[in-house]
Amino acid sequence: MSERAVVWIPRRLSAATIERARRDYEVVLGVDDTPFDSDAIVSMSERVDAIVPCHSEVFDAVTVDRLHDRLKIVANHSVGVDHCDLAALSRRDIVVTNTPGVLDDATAEIAMLLLLGAARRASEGDRLVRSGQWDAWSPSFMVGTQVTGARLGILGMGRVGQVVARRARGFDMQVHYHNRTRLPAEREQGAIWHDSVESLFEVSDFLSLNAPATGDTRGVLNATSIDWLPSGAIVVNTARGALVDESALHEALVTGRLAAAGLDCFADEPGGNPALAALDNVFLLPHIGSATRATRDAMGACALDNLDAFFAGRAVPNPVGG
Repeated sequence: MSERAVVWIPRRLSAATIERARRDYEVVLGVDDTPFDSDAIVSMSERVDAIVPCHSEVFDAVTVDRLHDRLKIVANHSVGVDHCDLAALSRRDIVVTNTPGVLDDATAEIAMLLLLGAARRASEGDRLVRSGQWDAWSPSFMVGTQVTGARLGILGMGRVGQVVARRARGFDMQVHYHNRTRLPAEREQGAIWHDSVESLFEVSDFLSLNAPATGDTRGVLNATSIDWLPSGAIVVNTARGALVDESALHEALVTGRLAAAGLDCFADEPGGNPALAALDNVFLLPHIGSATRATRDAMGACALDNLDAFFAGRAVPNPVGG
């Protein structure tokens, strides 16, 4: 382009990302760091050539059909693109990209934090000490579930799932997984493949959800599939809230069918699930899987790499198809 492209960054990204974006583009920044609704997105599309949204900006079919023709690329500051109607964007010839590969370690760290926190009753113990109610100890006090040597089932053995598997091996966990296709042996690293979700769940003392939200995975943890898990299993979700039927999960946690859960994502965000938050056996985080300074810088750089390639007329490094 002969003139600098105009890029809208609706949320507060890292300082390094903003500095680089301003160097190369005319940048319109969101002021309040709050999500923008459909009308605001449509209105802004008249003024900009590109948008760098987070998952909080929703590009559903109705919104996409109203977008101005000026908008040419949605360079997501995220790996997940379930907030984008890819088919609708493709029909409008709007390029969509994401930021894969740069948040795997950070998200896997949170998965292990949730796994350990849920297993060892960390949320309950933290509240007990902070409230001043810790006034006794006995061998039966705060007994949890041991992680070392347990069987870990990973649903979705992509980049993040493979890092979770590597971290889990440090605890001598036996790793099982289900994918649509089996990984090559060098990427399995000894993990045991299951050709069905049911088969995986049946051997999962711990279950880590690491799959994207798709038609096949939405609600994959539900009343029926929970019954496939061993009694007293522990569930961890660092993927998307849409993977879980939260009512069924709540029931299983209340009845003791599941021992605990560790959750970083929810059906409703922000806010989460008040019913789950009321339970002592749930360890909760506010969707911070990728929230490290290094990862935020890397995500911003990846999004801008996609923009740079697009406006230079090159193939974008991380396209997402419709």
